[in-house]
Amino acid sequence: MFYKDGDNPSTTLIIPSSSSSFKENNTNTMNMVMPINPLLSRSSSFNTTNDFNTNNNTRRRATSADSLSSFSTSTLPNSSFQTHLSSNTFGFNILTYLRVGYKWITRFLALSCYAVMIIPGFFQVGYCYFFSSQIRRGIVFGDKPRNKLDLYLPKSNDGPKPVVAFVTGGAWTIGNKAWGSLLGQQLSERDIIVACIDYRNFPQVTISDMVADASRGISFVCNNIAEYGGDPNRIYLMGQSAGAHIAACALVEKAMKEAGEGESSSWSLSQIKAYFGLSGGYNLYKLIDHFHSRGLYRAIFLSMMEGEESLHRFSPEVMVQVPNFANAASLLPPVVLFHGTGDYSIPSDSSKSFSETLKKVGVRAETILYEGKTHTDVFVQDPMRGGKDDLFDDLVAYIHAGDAEASAKDAAAPPRRRLVPEFMLKLAHIVSPF
Repeated sequence: MFYKDGDNPSTTLIIPSSSSSFKENNTNTMNMVMPINPLLSRSSSFNTTNDFNTNNNTRRRATSADSLSSFSTSTLPNSSFQTHLSSNTFGFNILTYLRVGYKWITRFLALSCYAVMIIPGFFQVGYCYFFSSQIRRGIVFGDKPRNKLDLYLPKSNDGPKPVVAFVTGGAWTIGNKAWGSLLGQQLSERDIIVACIDYRNFPQVTISDMVADASRGISFVCNNIAEYGGDPNRIYLMGQSAGAHIAACALVEKAMKEAGEGESSSWSLSQIKAYFGLSGGYNLYKLIDHFHSRGLYRAIFLSMMEGEESLHRFSPEVMVQVPNFANAASLLPPVVLFHGTGDYSIPSDSSKSFSETLKKVGVRAETILYEGKTHTDVFVQDPMRGGKDDLFDDLVAYIHAGDAEASAKDAAAPPRRRLVPEFMLKLAHIVSPF
């Protein structure tokens, strides 16, 4: 959820002089006025051009000490003068912070209204998540906190099933494997196993640990899914929003390691049949200003991404263009990027640009756009609407491509049931803060 913030003004510090060289007499006590910086300085932003040069035109608003000194101390008593300036400074800071607080409060209220609109669907999905015998929750895949995944298994067990290893979104801060429950339940109805991979979030960890967690989860799926009825030769990697970014980083990192060092590891890119990215962001240089305007402020975002010097490393679109990636490009699986054109959390241009860049370096890639769909339409509202869902149909078609029997079953499958009344979904679309 991203909202816009203005510049933070500087404040002033008033320090009464207490030097022993000044004698107490009938004259007014002198004061020293010093400007101090705000608690959180604003980091420089980045241009969205291809050369990724840093934009140093950071605006700062400073308070001049000279302008304060123009006040005559003879006009007000010394204590009144200090009280006047201190109250003005404190009040100005309060107004500044209240301005930010007001924006966050309004967004929180919008989120609350959004949750109320889709709560009938949440109750049904949640009940199935906790009580269905087809869902195996909390399977451990690593030794770090939250190194767990959930498996959504089809009811039929007539042969190995295709598998989707899914990395959920959550703005790198609130990601949770349970967010993929709706997708997992609906894909499992079409004889597809879904493994929702959990990972640690910021501020517990930063991006490199999130990528490492996802990679461990992918490794577990590749090496153990046969025990749960999955086909190890038909594993698809998928991510949504921040999860799409994390999964793409894991793919690119693995490709560079396999091409450059040839290191042995617990999983290989050859085991991934295709990568599906849903509403993801793949070039952090182009997104940092947009995120800041939406409320994910530069200082926080740079902390998540381990500083400005690491933005290129965690920008898959940038990494595939470096000269030594040429050999790694041939190792990447086919890439399909899904995005709604009405997405204002992560613009659809992010997927289009990444797809075009991948094609230039020799990777099979394509982008599928959904006209007017927002960040949550394609992942929440449309699946809860039941009936025909373009994204769902496209996913199933890709996964079952070449399997005539499975495709025939898909064609004969009954329409998915509605989970939320239409008027509530339309209201959710209007009030959604995403």
